[in-house]
Amino acid sequence: MVEQVNFGNLIKNARTRAKVPVVIVASAFGAESIRRDGHAAWVEVAAKAGAAGFEVRRELFSNKTQSQPASLYELGQRIRAGGMWPVYSTPAMLFDDTGALDECAMEQTLDEAAALGARIVKFQLGGSESTGTATDSVTLDRLIAGVRNSKAQVVVENGQLKAGGTIDAFSALFEALETRAHTLAMTFDTGNWQWAQQDPLEAARRLAKYVGYVHCKAVEGEDGRCFATAPAIDDSYFTALLAYLPAHVPRGIEFPFDQASLASDAARYVKQLASA
Repeated sequence: MVEQVNFGNLIKNARTRAKVPVVIVASAFGAESIRRDGHAAWVEVAAKAGAAGFEVRRELFSNKTQSQPASLYELGQRIRAGGMWPVYSTPAMLFDDTGALDECAMEQTLDEAAALGARIVKFQLGGSESTGTATDSVTLDRLIAGVRNSKAQVVVENGQLKAGGTIDAFSALFEALETRAHTLAMTFDTGNWQWAQQDPLEAARRLAKYVGYVHCKAVEGEDGRCFATAPAIDDSYFTALLAYLPAHVPRGIEFPFDQASLASDAARYVKQLASA
């Protein structure tokens, strides 16, 4: 049974926190805009909004050259010139649909993140819906060795499907890693749990200690017809959810800005999330 939540105490605690770094996820400006104009076209807008970081989305590259080392390096330089640091997000699964570690996907993604000069590199967890991910000693050794030399913080995100989107799958993996020295962390997406029919507050209680990055969004709709939206400034549920999570880790804006007021929306939400 899920325990009762004292929203008042959680919100009070959240308001005592120091400001945290906020990342603007490129898709917040509109997926089609990024595909059409490229990520670099939106770096200045993100910088002027006060973002600490800018998240590059691999699935929004419009051609293969954009994922090549030279192009990634140039984009990373552009982001740093704006006073921000790059985050690299990929739809690649760390584990394949049988639950086995996908070492090829891991190596390719880490090479691309290195070319970008990313501070954080984000995978989807993946794995099997029924059995989750492999947690045997050999797999864990390979996983730890694979991410050990990455200069970027490697994180795995809860997705919108049951495969790679359940609380138990993340709990099983990170509990298996607890007795080993490793650098893997979790991206906690506040909205994706609802797509996978999981309780976000239960997820936060069980997984908070593993979280290294938070993707922020609210969700509207139901029965598989959900869509991401901005959390309301007085959304006590969202504030309570953030209060469970580490106060110092970066928060990414992953909800769409109003296309009629992109710059002002970006600045407003950066400020709001930095002190939420």
